[in-house]
Amino acid sequence: MELTHFNNAGQPQMVDVSEKTATQRTATAQATITMTADTLRLIQTGGITKGDVFTVAQIAGIQAAKRTGELLPLCHPLALTGSDISFRPQENPPAIHIQATVRCVGVTGVEMEALTAVSVAALTIYDMAKSAQKDMEITDIRLVKKTGGKSGYQREGADE
Repeated sequence: MELTHFNNAGQPQMVDVSEKTATQRTATAQATITMTADTLRLIQTGGITKGDVFTVAQIAGIQAAKRTGELLPLCHPLALTGSDISFRPQENPPAIHIQATVRCVGVTGVEMEALTAVSVAALTIYDMAKSAQKDMEITDIRLVKKTGGKSGYQREGADE
């Protein structure tokens, strides 16, 4: 198997994608942050002193998707055409499921942007709610679907 992120001298390189054809590309990622029922209730009712957790986490996730190329050393900077982040609170066990779908028309996929978006959204929820609970857990960060390019992908049992 050829290692594409290394040149002939064995040094790291950003893969040259200039010969690829631009296509519509999408990726959806998910993450979960678990917490106590009391912390979830505070988040849902606006009781977190730092402000509206969902709005701030949504903006943070979108911003993170846009800046992925600056955060990951060999990731291409992309002109995203859309980014959508949603939250689904769950009562039992108490958790918040986060989903991000990112889109672009380009020559490389947006999987890393979607994964970065859910990760930063989860970190933002943690940061905003840590005064209520310090042992929340961020889990299950994963790509669930991608389209465009040469190959598609959908994780079995993924939410649509």
